[in-house]
Amino acid sequence: MDFSSAQRLDDGVVERPFTLGEIPGFLWTPPPSRTGPAPLILAGHPGDLNRMYPRLLARARHAAAVGFATATIELPGAGVRPRSAVAEQARADLRRAVTAGEPVSDEVVDRLVLPLVEAAVPEWRAALDALLAVPGIGGPVGYSGGVISIGVRLAAVEPRIAAAVLFAGSYVPASIVEEARRVTIPLLVLLQWDDESNDRQMALDLFDALGPAEKTLHANMGGHTGVPAHEGDAANRFFSRHLMTGGAR
Repeated sequence: MDFSSAQRLDDGVVERPFTLGEIPGFLWTPPPSRTGPAPLILAGHPGDLNRMYPRLLARARHAAAVGFATATIELPGAGVRPRSAVAEQARADLRRAVTAGEPVSDEVVDRLVLPLVEAAVPEWRAALDALLAVPGIGGPVGYSGGVISIGVRLAAVEPRIAAAVLFAGSYVPASIVEEARRVTIPLLVLLQWDDESNDRQMALDLFDALGPAEKTLHANMGGHTGVPAHEGDAANRFFSRHLMTGGAR
């Protein structure tokens, strides 16, 4: 992991862009604390770091206010990374179906999402290896965001992730719904009820399939980008309970 620079923001948060091989990313750390290493949150997102940067930064600063470090990486096929012709065609097929008001077939969802999950999850785990070696960063680790299928796979296979906030905002393959039954860590799922790019029933079916005894669904009115600001506070409280000893209850 190569850090290119470090910038201290006006609230004391330190922003460090990095590359992990060909993968760009960011690490945001809170002001130094006497209580030890900062627990780490992996911030998931739809892919393009340049486009998502303002929202990712806002999420990271909000988490840093209660002592969390946040890291993110660019997804395969997004931003500056090489495009996948298969994924681009699947995305076009999905948009065509949604625009026409037609059902999105399982075959299209599988073509779009499953290769992304297979490629992205090992990259997230490699990034986690490198991030936990950075001074001042420690476990346990949380995952927060989307793509929800990536979050489900990580929650199922990565033992260092102790809790997750999953954003229900993308189509989910049937095989990922089956994997969800193996997830056992505490979960908070955020669902925008009127999300124009999400199948609401698919999200509800996935929530029903998720395996942990502690899982909570927050459903809010509004479209894909209309998540209420108070859900950031809810996420901080959730992660404080599960990632910090003696955290907020």
